[in-house]
Amino acid sequence: MSDAHIMAPQHGPWRTEFLATLRLAWPLAAANLLQMLVHAVDVIFVARLGEAELAASSLAIAIFGLVLWGLSGLTGAVAPLIAAELGRRHHAVREVRRSVRMGLWLAAGAGALGMGVCLNGERLMLATGQDPKIAAMAGSFMAILMWAMIPMVLANVLRIFVSALDRPIFATVIIASAIGVSVLANWALVFGNLGMPALGLEGSALASVVTSLFILFAYVTAIAWDRRLRRYRVFGNWWRTEWSRMGEIVRIGTPIMFTIIAEAGLFSGAAFLMGRIGPSQLAGHTIALQVAALAFQIPFGIGQASTIRVGYHYGAKDYDAIGRAGWVALGIAVGFSMITASIMLFAPHLVLSIYVDVNAAKNAAMVGFAVQYLLLAAIFQLVDASQAVAAGNLRGLQDTRVPMLIAILSYWAVGFSVAIGLGFSTPLQGIGIWIGLAFGLLTAAVLLTWRWSRRGKFGLVG
Repeated sequence: MSDAHIMAPQHGPWRTEFLATLRLAWPLAAANLLQMLVHAVDVIFVARLGEAELAASSLAIAIFGLVLWGLSGLTGAVAPLIAAELGRRHHAVREVRRSVRMGLWLAAGAGALGMGVCLNGERLMLATGQDPKIAAMAGSFMAILMWAMIPMVLANVLRIFVSALDRPIFATVIIASAIGVSVLANWALVFGNLGMPALGLEGSALASVVTSLFILFAYVTAIAWDRRLRRYRVFGNWWRTEWSRMGEIVRIGTPIMFTIIAEAGLFSGAAFLMGRIGPSQLAGHTIALQVAALAFQIPFGIGQASTIRVGYHYGAKDYDAIGRAGWVALGIAVGFSMITASIMLFAPHLVLSIYVDVNAAKNAAMVGFAVQYLLLAAIFQLVDASQAVAAGNLRGLQDTRVPMLIAILSYWAVGFSVAIGLGFSTPLQGIGIWIGLAFGLLTAAVLLTWRWSRRGKFGLVG
């Protein structure tokens, strides 16, 4: 992060912070959106194989994705540590290298444990009452897909490194390139093109492994190619242990992991609740949630940027700049979410037409439910953006334990309880479940923003 982006004299401090945050956030947000397209490619190819294959891959990816997100949160603690080190000294080469090295060690070890979870994927599915035939197919799919776990968690650490060092555009370019690799690999391995055997469902899993290895290799190549990144020699002396730094990453990252699992678990649980109400409600819920998840990638990227910006000023002990960085990021996220909320509110059929034929008679019930859910999604866009950035701000201050407790309280004690109560004890049904989701996010947003606004009272900045 260069001095020019921190203290540009021609601008006032608020405008400087706004431009710096925007410059860091937009490539990260774009990379998040493109990552969703990488997953969409897999769905597009598998859907052509049939309903059973699509159901199996969906179950497998649900488990794989939850584990991957959790481990990305664990290793994501590298971000505030690197940012703070750069804030203390602009050229903290040794300290940054220590954080990245131990982050990579942790990624490899935690990724191996994640593979162990995937090996038991079929048992997990059978335990939740899934069809044995579908569970068996999903188990075979996951036995291949699990080999993408370690490369993807390693790549997450390298993505944090390049972003903190003011090269977030690398993440955007690499993920954009990965879309092409995913399309080519799926086309070759699923249907047997380019001289490859037609592996069907397993071919899509193998394509995901190939894509993950490409992403990891691309980050390594970019770091070796870029002069500023190369001088940190993050792959040098990779065997050297730094147990104290590893302990810091685990201490900060473990609560982040459980926070992510708590939130992701709420939305996964909501799908199971919706499935008990009816297939049309579940289908409408799935599409509406996909739209909301797509829109969320922007504030999520802004939250990732705020962790780095707040962390930088935290390391520099510039307490006024800490506040500016957090509030600017929050303002940008809420402002963007007002746009997406307006689109969902005033043009829901236009949004849904991206996914389904809204005029087809067979889709009438599903579209009707999806429109209702989108209206609620529009409302919680603002609170979802707020909680994402407030959490990012607090991570920049290396405050993760209390936010984890807030997440568990908000998403499960409040959100899931309200969803069950309104969904099954009132005529609201699916609407009640979505109101529960909104209440969970609202509670998290209020509590996290309150903690951020009183960071001085809680001793988080001094």
